[in-house]
Amino acid sequence: MNVLKPILVAFVLSLTTIGIAQSKKQIPEVEALLKKMTIDEKIGQLNLLTPGGGVATGSVVSENVEAKIKAGNVGGLFGVASPSKMKIAQDIAVKQTRLQIPLLFGSDIIHGYKTTFPIPLGLSSSWDMDLIKSTAQIAAKEATADGINWNFSPMVDIARDPRWGRIAEGAGEDAYLGSAIARAMVTGYQGDNLTDANTMLACVKHFALYGAIEGGRDYNSVDMSRVKMFNQYLPPYKAAIDAGAASVMTSFNDVDGVPATGNKWLLTDLLRDRWGFEGFVVSDYTSLNEMIAHGLGDLQAVSALALKAGLDMDMVGEGFLSTLKKSLSEGKVTEADITNACRRVLEAKHKLGLFDNPYRYIDDSRPAKDILTKENRDVARQAATHSFVLLKNENNVLPLKKATKIALVGPLADSRNNMLGTWAPTGDVKNAITILEGFKNVAPNATITYAKGSNILNDAEMAKKINVFGPRVEISKESSEALLNEALAAAKKSDVVVAVVGEATEMSGEAASRTDITIPDTQKKLIKALVETGKPVVLVLMSGRPLAIPEEFNLPVSILQVWHPGVEAGNAVADVVFGNYNPSGKLTATWPRSVGQIPVYHSMKNTGRPAPASEEFQKFKSNYLDEKNSPLFPFGYGLSYTSFEYADLKINKDKISQGEAVEVSVTLKNTGNFDGEEVVQLYLHDVVRSITPPNRELKGFKKVFLKKNESKEVTITLQPEDLKFYNSDLEFVAEPGTFEVFVGGDSNASLKKEFILE
Repeated sequence: MNVLKPILVAFVLSLTTIGIAQSKKQIPEVEALLKKMTIDEKIGQLNLLTPGGGVATGSVVSENVEAKIKAGNVGGLFGVASPSKMKIAQDIAVKQTRLQIPLLFGSDIIHGYKTTFPIPLGLSSSWDMDLIKSTAQIAAKEATADGINWNFSPMVDIARDPRWGRIAEGAGEDAYLGSAIARAMVTGYQGDNLTDANTMLACVKHFALYGAIEGGRDYNSVDMSRVKMFNQYLPPYKAAIDAGAASVMTSFNDVDGVPATGNKWLLTDLLRDRWGFEGFVVSDYTSLNEMIAHGLGDLQAVSALALKAGLDMDMVGEGFLSTLKKSLSEGKVTEADITNACRRVLEAKHKLGLFDNPYRYIDDSRPAKDILTKENRDVARQAATHSFVLLKNENNVLPLKKATKIALVGPLADSRNNMLGTWAPTGDVKNAITILEGFKNVAPNATITYAKGSNILNDAEMAKKINVFGPRVEISKESSEALLNEALAAAKKSDVVVAVVGEATEMSGEAASRTDITIPDTQKKLIKALVETGKPVVLVLMSGRPLAIPEEFNLPVSILQVWHPGVEAGNAVADVVFGNYNPSGKLTATWPRSVGQIPVYHSMKNTGRPAPASEEFQKFKSNYLDEKNSPLFPFGYGLSYTSFEYADLKINKDKISQGEAVEVSVTLKNTGNFDGEEVVQLYLHDVVRSITPPNRELKGFKKVFLKKNESKEVTITLQPEDLKFYNSDLEFVAEPGTFEVFVGGDSNASLKKEFILE
């Protein structure tokens, strides 16, 4: 065996694929300031606190914040907003400290600020990058109007386990689509110039692999090969970095056995040396301290570990503040380690123009003119309509006529507290439009009879767990029988039933993992009883995750998935139900038939004993005794009020050389009775390669509008990069061989062509 081979491979890789990390040009103002700073002042810049009074996103709130700012022990604050409050804090920092260093002001603005958009999983279902970018621009404009200049978003974690509540916060299961959305969000937040008062620092999170936690249980462990990391989970983070994301937040989980917050391979070797990231890294809420529970040592030990690994700022835990000076004196960290971290925080403040004007984002006139404007709400309404996914349209019941007699029932039909969705801490439920209100706004001539029909669930103990941020599950004083009878009475005197059912907002999100992802039993009973009336039934389904709904799908009902739609929820739902907008959303996460199939996703690999295409059970094949392998709804799935036909798939070259692009075209025709939009999706299969290939990988898409009976040739270009993958040596390569191209309306696309890479 040649013992030098691994060394030579690593060296060549560093020169070619990785590239030697170049030291960036230093900023003179920052370097001059660093020379004036004491060790205590440098450590102070690494401390991020929350004073409380807003929405805490963890179990700890900082104490004696004002005194710590005066002492130069705070680099930034989060969880506070409004120009007046920001000015008080900034005044202390720039008028009552020795070096007058301004503060950063951060916040969790996950899907809008006051104008709340659909949850990110819903937004991703629009497959509309321009629209997604617009929502980020509006979020930045509104947040900066309230003095915030740093956003803990986008969340780009790939998630393939719908038991995990935080699947609601991301773009779903696919690295290609997730990367496109990451770029759109970063550019939307940061714009072209971070010194503009309506732009803000983006913070890509959670670095890394948080969406792959075991068992779908939040904060749990992650274990995967680096080949899987690089090919399936890391691309959206890298896309955000390449788009210029100014900061990165670490994740709670471990990576290769080391918690992300103290993982040198992750934060330095990969993020800085390989990817060339030049911004700063912040911990998640007390994730530094939590390394103690992970088993990495006491607070001093884990703080030193994190700093040496490449962490620059400690969120809330104050481990840096309370231990780094001691670690310095004991030789466990160096002054250069502290200075480098401080430099990166100061450079972020410089990028925002805070040294030129600490009050750049503090303007009392802006909130009234920039927040919750009609224009912003109009975009929220548009974003919501584009996010909805039509899962089933029984007998083409939808869209409804606007003069219909409607029984509008269900525990979410008039529930203002459940419209915004999880992780909307800056939103206000009072501003949300309920479904009942939306129906009345959009269809004033309809006869609408409302009845609650059931509770979201009847378990009082479960309701307590869900109601941490307010009354999301309210259990009626009326009996379940009385609620049901009221709904049935409304159904019997109506032409059609619209039942708004599903999850309360905090049944998904952080610390909201579920082992049972079906519709709660009390709502199941309501749905079955409504069907038994014989009236057409439309289910408007709200959730923060893919649900397992095989029972409901097999009933004679129509199903419109609306996620949690945001501040314009009711108007948007009514727009789609009554046909003002033809739904065009496509799923970005696979929906399982049962929880037992999880994980199930479109880019799975063949085994050596693949199940038959017919899905008929065969012994000694990779299948289940009691369920099909296929999901209920595949990735990319979504119906329309019209129909689309794909034909004449063409590839411009049968053979290509390394570095060449490939043009793939297909004729798309609207064959139905409505104008509509279709997301044309291109999937690629590398037939033979050095590591096992996925059956299909998304490698291109276009959203196309067609009038009824119109047809159009749609062309998608496969770039040379789209043919590449990370091999066993983590080299990003395209290997010669045959590639299969599939084009259609979801990941089960059947139109197929081949080409050869020479």
